[in-house]
Formats: sequence, C-alpha cells, structure tokens
Amino acid sequence: MSRGGVPAGFEHGSSRVATREVSRPRDHSRDRLANSVFQASLFLLDAFLITAALFTAWWVPERFNLFELRFDINTSEITMATGIGVVAILVTFSLGGMYRLGRGTSRIDEFYKACVQLTLGAILGLTAAVLILGPDIVVSRRVVLLGWLLAVIAVATGRLAHGSLVGVLRSRGVAVRRLLIVGTQPTGKLLLDNIQGTPHLGYDVVGFLAHRHSQEPPREFAGLPVFGTTSRIAEVARRHEVDEIIIAPDGTTHNDLLDLVYQLMDLPVSIRIYPDTFRLMTNDELSISDLAGLPMVSVRTVGLRAWDRTLKRALDIVISAGVLIFLSPLMLLLALLVKLDSRGPVFFVQERVGHDGVPFHLLKFRSMPIGAERETGPVFARPDDPRPTRLGRFMRRYSLDELPQFINVMLGEMSVVGPRPERPHFVEQFRQTIPRYMARHREKAGITGWAQVNGLRGDTSIEERTRYDLYYVENWSPLFDIKIMIKTLIHIFRDSNAY
Repeated sequence: MSRGGVPAGFEHGSSRVATREVSRPRDHSRDRLANSVFQASLFLLDAFLITAALFTAWWVPERFNLFELRFDINTSEITMATGIGVVAILVTFSLGGMYRLGRGTSRIDEFYKACVQLTLGAILGLTAAVLILGPDIVVSRRVVLLGWLLAVIAVATGRLAHGSLVGVLRSRGVAVRRLLIVGTQPTGKLLLDNIQGTPHLGYDVVGFLAHRHSQEPPREFAGLPVFGTTSRIAEVARRHEVDEIIIAPDGTTHNDLLDLVYQLMDLPVSIRIYPDTFRLMTNDELSISDLAGLPMVSVRTVGLRAWDRTLKRALDIVISAGVLIFLSPLMLLLALLVKLDSRGPVFFVQERVGHDGVPFHLLKFRSMPIGAERETGPVFARPDDPRPTRLGRFMRRYSLDELPQFINVMLGEMSVVGPRPERPHFVEQFRQTIPRYMARHREKAGITGWAQVNGLRGDTSIEERTRYDLYYVENWSPLFDIKIMIKTLIHIFRDSNAY
C-alpha cells in the first residue's frame, strides 16, 4: 500500500489507468466554441421563430378577414410593435436562463418554462409597445392570443429539434464533459449505467474514486479504472481534466463530504451529490424561510392538503371519464380478444394495498392463464416470464392490460398518478426491510407514477422505487401530475421493463 491509501501501482497508473494518465491534452477551446455555437444558434432560432409567429398573428387575420378585424395601424407600426415584442421576449428568455444549455433537462419542464417566459415576455412587450408607440395603438386581444399560441408552438418545436441535434452531436464527442464518479458501491454502478444509457447527455466517464474509508480500492469497477481513494481527488480531477464530479455518498459522513468539496474549491469543477436512498429527505431543494425573524430551512413537507386533494380528485374524474368514454371501443375489443385467446374471465381481480394501507381490488385485463401462480406463489413478472398468454404479452408490453384501472380511479380507489400499489404479501416484506416504505401510502395508489416513468417498474429496485414515490408524495402539484402523464404516454412505446 502506497501513500494516501492508494494501492501500489496506482500513483502513476497501470494497465487501463495508465491509458488515462497519458491521454492527449484536451482541446478546451474547441469545446467552448461548440457550446457558444449551440447557444448562439438557439438564440437565433428563437428570434426567427418568434418573429415569424408574431408577424403571422398580425397578417393572417387581416389577409383572410379572420375575427372580423379592421386594423387602423400601418405597416411600420406593425413592424415596430412586432420588433418590440420579439426583443422583449428574447430579453425575458435571456434573464430567465433559457440559454443555459443543461444536460438531462426534461423536455416537458423546458416546455413549461418556455410558456412561462413567453407569457412574461408578451406582457413586457405589450407594455413597452404602448409606452414607445403611444396609447393610441390598437392591439386586438385575439391577435395577441394567437401570437402567443403560435410562438409557443414554434418555440417548442424549434427547441425540440435543436435539442435533438445537440444530443446527436454530444453523443458523437462534440462538447463532451469529462465526469468522475466517487463511489465504488452499487450506487456508483447505478450512476454509470444511467449515464451510459443516455449518450446524448455528452458525458465521458473517465473512471471512479473509492471513498477514503474503503479498505482496499479495486483496480477496476464496472469496467472502468479506479484512481485510488478520495484522498487524492484534487490531483485526479486536475490530471484528467475533469469537468464534473458526482459523489455517491455510500455511508460517507457529513464531514467527509464537506472535506471533498473543500479539496476541490480551487478547481473549475462542478460537484453534484447523489443522495443515499433514505439518508436525505426527498425534496428537490431545501426551502429557506423565517419564523419570527429566525432563519429556518424546510427539509420536508406534508403531502396533499384538503384543497390539493379536491383538485387532484377532480383531475382524476375528468381524465378517467375521458379515457373510459373515448377508449371504450378499444376496451370492448380487448375484452373480446381476451375471451377468445384463453379460457377464463375477462378481468383479473387482485387485492392491492392502497391509501392509508387499506386493501382494495385492482382491475386488469387478464393476461395470464388461470392459476398462473398456483405453484410459485406471488412473484414479480420478469423479462423471460413464460406465464403470459400471446395476447397477454402484447397487452403487457404496451400497458393495455392496465386500462380497466380507470374504473378504480372513477370509484375513488386509485388516482391516475401515484405510487403503484403492491400486493399485501410484498407490502409486508418491504415494510420490514425498507425505511419509510409505508409513507408512500399517504396518498392514493396510481395507474402510473414518478418511479415508473423513470424506468422503475417490474422487477426493479424497490429501494429506488420507494425513493421516487416519496419524492412524488412530498412534491405533488397539478403540473407534476400532467408531466408524469405526458412522460407515461411517451414511455409506453420504449419501456424495456414492460413485460
């Protein structure tokens, strides 16, 4: 063992480590240029699309006599008003951080943020137009609404295309960020798998560091080199020109985490901490407030309040009623096919644990023969599961077997979005081994949930699923529900854990 707890041979690296140590110097200027081009192109694209949308909102109603409008302002005033609106929106976008190109940002979150910024920019533009052009300018509310709607569609479409193009370029090595993962435990492997599964984020994982308390760090972990322990984190970050470090605590103390941050204070390295599953609260961010002048940090909120529950229930009724009405022909067809495909009832009724731990009977289209668990007992479905019927395998692949659960939603036993309900057999197991597991039952179970749209369904980590469920319970909002629903529709066609 050499100094700093680094195994012999690691001071200058050997085998795969040596390859990293003598790699070519990185061309930072090229990365900076690529990022500048990405930002500038997005700015110019927004400017073009917003200008086109606003001009269309002015000219189309007049050209085709829509809304029965008669414009009393001339071409120059229209051009000036449009220019003021475009500048106001672009300024709002810039101040709102719309040109900070993050990695891994949800497209739904970006769309929501664009809508908010466009609304603020439109208000600012209207105000500026009246101040500059005078109070006599006449602006139709319908034209303003049409311009806003066209701008939202144009900007959302343009940013989707731009983001896809940037993702392709990043996956091919343009403007990548070099990433070091701290932690050689299962959490570190989870981080690596997620990063390698999303190459469009543009990360190059240079390797791992083991925590200082590790007895003897391995030479390799998950196929990548381990550069020793965190006692030399600054040296490793500098030598490998690391841009970002993600720390998986894995039992590390608070003081050790602070020490890691202090070691990197003088380096231009971004630091992120992936929290232990249950050591940290599930809130997305801490909120700071005051109590009679004393500063307070809120680390946990109680789930839905009375008004929130009413709003969520109303949303459930509207959506479930719409699905049951508009998809009733499909559900009738599936019911007929289930009956013809194999002997047995159309519906599969199973006891699940719901709100406040109260059992209820969950409905599904039957996808397995009768008595499929007679010999095995309760088990999770798996990729090579031989039990589903031919039709059942197809329905489970696209979650069509879940459609009858909208009846459970109408009856108030479930919600459209919430933690997925488990059978009493599994709940009894999990409550004894997983901290705070029963806290996920503070809200109604859901047809889909935050864990499911993040790939955690079927025979996946219960600890991770619970963490996502608790995050949802403590951070609920109507927009969060809508976001999960949209992600669910997208996820149905590319979910590898649907079986």
